Amino acid sequence: MADMQLNVIKAQYVASAVRPDQYPPEELPEIAFIGRSNVGKSSLINSLCRHHGLARVSASPGKTQTINYYVVTAKLPNERRLEWYLVDLPGYGYARAGQTQRRQWTRFVEEYFLRSPRLKLVCQLVDLRHPPQASDVAMYGWLKTHNLPVQVVATKTDKIGRTHVARHLAAIKNGLKLETGGIIAYSALNGQGRDDLLDVIGQILLK
Repeated sequence: MADMQLNVIKAQYVASAVRPDQYPPEELPEIAFIGRSNVGKSSLINSLCRHHGLARVSASPGKTQTINYYVVTAKLPNERRLEWYLVDLPGYGYARAGQTQRRQWTRFVEEYFLRSPRLKLVCQLVDLRHPPQASDVAMYGWLKTHNLPVQVVATKTDKIGRTHVARHLAAIKNGLKLETGGIIAYSALNGQGRDDLLDVIGQILLK
């Protein structure tokens, strides 16, 4: 249950990057978001920040081709403010992307994961409607192999009947072989899971 009561009061785009020298210089903690193309990442980011149009939503998968940084300001109940970078990473598993393009994206995303000293959490988004795809399993395994903290978020919860959500969450847990940590069921349409995800982020930022 969410208890951090983190209230996002401002979010804005600050930079795009494909190599380390383009990363923004401010020493802010980073919460990264990654998932298969068309998993609903942009919609989730807009919902999380309550900023329609912050991240560009497209019907065509594979639109995010750079590492995009947004600075987010949130307030705690005691009026303390927290700032962090929300980092929007290119989607993986887009079959129509050319091989050269896929290699390029893979290279700069892996470089980001391995070289950013400010990365505090990776939110891996998985479509709740389907069992994890091979690329989901490979990404989760790679993140865990490199000892990166991961929070799995199941998107598009509103597309599944309530009585079936638990079964679909179990399929994701089994498919990814999750040993510890829960999955957050999220709907960008109605905000389900938003408080829970902000609670996780808040706990990470306050460590």
